[in-house]
Amino acid sequence: MTNALELTGMSHRHVDLGEIKMHVAELGTGPAVLFLHGHPALWLTWRHQMAAMAEAGYRAIAPDQRGYGDTSIPSGVQAYDIEHLSGDVVRLLDALDLEQAVVVGHDWGALVAWYTALIHPDRVRAVAGLSVPYVPRTPVPPTQHWRETMGEDFYMLWLQEPGVADALFNADVERALNGRWILDREGWRNGPATNALTFRSPEDHQVVTAALKRNGWTGPLNWYRNFDRNWELLARYDGRTVDQPALFIGGEKDQVLRFMPPSLMDGHVTDLRGADILPGVSHWIQEEAPDQVNRRLLDFLAGLSGQTSD
Repeated sequence: MTNALELTGMSHRHVDLGEIKMHVAELGTGPAVLFLHGHPALWLTWRHQMAAMAEAGYRAIAPDQRGYGDTSIPSGVQAYDIEHLSGDVVRLLDALDLEQAVVVGHDWGALVAWYTALIHPDRVRAVAGLSVPYVPRTPVPPTQHWRETMGEDFYMLWLQEPGVADALFNADVERALNGRWILDREGWRNGPATNALTFRSPEDHQVVTAALKRNGWTGPLNWYRNFDRNWELLARYDGRTVDQPALFIGGEKDQVLRFMPPSLMDGHVTDLRGADILPGVSHWIQEEAPDQVNRRLLDFLAGLSGQTSD
């Protein structure tokens, strides 16, 4: 099992983006591929992809996004809105002297990747979303949409109130990291916490757990508390489409696809070159099925230059 901290040639540094300092891991040389992790994760979620990209002649770049790991943790909910998050991508490219990059995201990182492609199209050469497709702006604010379609018990509504989930998650990081909280707001359903993330080595799991214990959950949860604000900010882009070459990869067992199906992209992503659903795979797709994900990403990247991979 690959341990992220033992990958040969991996470099780490902190990049000054002005408002924040961002921890960035890099591996390989060549055309840039920027990987954006989701919730709750760190750069090391991409360890398998970084190794494969570097071996294939690409420069793999994976930051801890704001609020996570060794990157700054701004205070205030609005510091985590989509303008800040997509702006971090642009500022990182600037700091690395990159005019463009292929941007690949998972979960929340996928939303950042899609919306960066929408808002800053000149900076994104191509875009790939894992687990979360491009989600067009709804007719009503997201929290209203969820109440109408998913009901008051929908977990994202529970996450909106500052301090509530934060306290519960901080009190038992292991249990929160395993997602036990989604089904029961008042307490833990399933007895003692265990590491259900068996696709991650104990060493890598400890890095993620230690970061959440050190930093707390408020920064990561503030991403969720900007859904309605993001809806307002994205109004100016109504009618704009994502026109870069694009790829979506999802897992057959991922519950996210119940309320964010790939069909949402129809008419909004104009150069979608694949929407693959991997059988038997759940949410942590790039860690659960790294070989399948790597093969699809490398085929996608090769297609950008008119080549085909082996």
